[in-house]
Amino acid sequence: MLSLYPHGAAINMGTGPRFDLLDIGHAKYVAVVEADTAFWTLVPREQAVDLVLGTALPQEFADRYERFQTEMQALRFGLTPSAVYFNPTERCNLNCPYCYLPEDMRRAGVDMAAADLFRALEILGEYFQSTLPEGSVRPQIIFHGSEPLLQREVIFAAMEKYGDRFRFGIQTNATLLDDEALGFIWERQISLGISLDAHLAEINDQTRRTWGQKGVFGQVSQVLTKLAGYPHYSVMCTVTKANVGHLVDIVDFFHGEQVRVAMLNPVRCTQAGGRLAKPADDVLARQFTAALDRAGELYDQTGRRLVLANFANILIGIVAPTARRLMCDISPCGGGRCFFAVAATGDLFPCSEFIGLPDFKGGNVFVDDIPAVLASPQFRRVSQRRVEDIAPCASCAIRHFCGSPCPAEVYTTSGTMHAPAPYCDFYVEQVKYAFRVIADNRLDAFLWEGWHEGTEKIFDF
Repeated sequence: MLSLYPHGAAINMGTGPRFDLLDIGHAKYVAVVEADTAFWTLVPREQAVDLVLGTALPQEFADRYERFQTEMQALRFGLTPSAVYFNPTERCNLNCPYCYLPEDMRRAGVDMAAADLFRALEILGEYFQSTLPEGSVRPQIIFHGSEPLLQREVIFAAMEKYGDRFRFGIQTNATLLDDEALGFIWERQISLGISLDAHLAEINDQTRRTWGQKGVFGQVSQVLTKLAGYPHYSVMCTVTKANVGHLVDIVDFFHGEQVRVAMLNPVRCTQAGGRLAKPADDVLARQFTAALDRAGELYDQTGRRLVLANFANILIGIVAPTARRLMCDISPCGGGRCFFAVAATGDLFPCSEFIGLPDFKGGNVFVDDIPAVLASPQFRRVSQRRVEDIAPCASCAIRHFCGSPCPAEVYTTSGTMHAPAPYCDFYVEQVKYAFRVIADNRLDAFLWEGWHEGTEKIFDF
């Protein structure tokens, strides 16, 4: 029989597979989901109940169950780290009120000495050489923050020395990206992420400002213009109460500046400032959906994509789970199993989000064996966190398209790792929108060019 369930789902009860009927808000289709394997298909709305209760769909699913299960298990539990978020300094030249790192650390923290940074890269290189299969792409080092370009000379020297061993990236507030630095990055085709929260100074500068309360929109927007045509950069826009009502305008602005990839990331609630800046889920969902609609319209009008990467990752996680590029929206998340973080002190954390939470320090890169750190209780709290152990997520139809992220903000907002995400309702609306994109055959408007290369259709009901 069928029974109603959260998020508009109905569950097929019995000894066979548990299919959820998910109302995606589409005029013609609903989604059928078997949540354990993240299997799904779209079926005509008027035929949905008959198909779920019939024999054809369960049989088709049963014939492929083992493959679905094997793929999901490998994705969730079979990966090993191939990237490191590396903070070369604790300091930052900005004082953004929502930052996930503590203010005292950003104001007066330590820098990692050049010799120590080089030594850490040697240790990391040896670790990856022993763990990554022969022929793998080079492991990735993302210099992260606080503000990594406060250590610009050191990290640029490291990139020169170790460019043949690592792929490098920088996540920066962009205020220190002068022409010389941009030339260095452009020449070496380094992956670059910059932060900008709005299309106008009066909005952006409410959240992105110096310790002296001076806004930085003018500086960063000039950098954005200079990056036009550079293929390896993205823009991080943190969505807060200050800018949530302007997401459509921000999409227009980014598209006009020829940005190819941007993220409209809801502010993390890891620190008190982030919790104060969090917009309400219903407001966020409504404005984010309007921004997606606008990105699709711009693609139709110009043929040029603005990929909103946090949504694109949800979408590709449904269409081709192993092709996802971010590992936040699955459980366990990527922290401590696909990547880990090195603080400026050399301390090791499952992810940068945890650097301000001492309870999650698993060791130190200069002192401890990295495999032992990955197996430490501090890391395993993150790398073994399963959505199946969280109520009510354990019975949610979309649990493997969401993953109840982020464990750092879940921990700081609820006091436990086993609680739903602060943005639960927003994630539901993202997944429903993604299914509508699939139903309307609009994937090319929202995913990066060539997204389908290497993918294989293994089910078509």
